[in-house]
Amino acid sequence: MTSQTSAHPTAAVTDPPDGDADLSALANEVRLACQRIARRVRYESTDLPPHQIGVLIRLRKRPWTPGELAVEERVSAPSMTRTVNCLVEEGLVEKYDNPEDGRQRLLRLTETGRDRAERAVTERDTWMMRRLTTLSPEQRRTLHEAVAVLQEVLHQ
Repeated sequence: MTSQTSAHPTAAVTDPPDGDADLSALANEVRLACQRIARRVRYESTDLPPHQIGVLIRLRKRPWTPGELAVEERVSAPSMTRTVNCLVEEGLVEKYDNPEDGRQRLLRLTETGRDRAERAVTERDTWMMRRLTTLSPEQRRTLHEAVAVLQEVLHQ
């Protein structure tokens, strides 16, 4: 195996083993398609930055600590603190004492925040549905099968 430099100056890419060039090309195509779709969908809710919408969407399910959110969103704790403080100032999130550990603060959506998170999900789903309506029934079946495969890859 030889090593090549990718378009990113600090990233090294290893050549695929003989006969796996098709697999390498597929991996690249799938990765790029997923990234592009994710990026487009993230910007469908434009009244708040995507990172703030991401936090609101996570908080729909349950309360989180700022530290848990930082880990889950893969950002630094100070960065998450800034994001959370902006959401608190906007009246979308509230902080409260953890009833099981008074040293911790938990975050939950306000009613306004819940409405905003639900609207963001609806806007994003609507964006995707508009595109899916242009597909043939056969393409939709193929996409449905591909989603199952992508979920499997994600959970490996």
